[in-house]
Amino acid sequence: MTRVPDEALDLIPGGTLITATPAEGRALAIAIVRNTVHNIQPELEALQAGRPQYATDAARLIAATQVVSLEFATIAAANNYWR
Repeated sequence: MTRVPDEALDLIPGGTLITATPAEGRALAIAIVRNTVHNIQPELEALQAGRPQYATDAARLIAATQVVSLEFATIAAANNYWR
């Protein structure tokens, strides 16, 4: 099996939650969630095999957005809500 690249296993990409803008914070939240999934399942073939099951399932996609939202809330708080 092929493993995801090492940089995709970094739980906090860039080593900090501090970002210059909310848009950068949102992108960081998505990267954190993706990298968390990669740490749980580091085999590319297994990740790709599961994609058709969740890609068309609205409940699973909504669940994924909820996880990103939680990460974004943490990042926003760490950035003092960019004030």
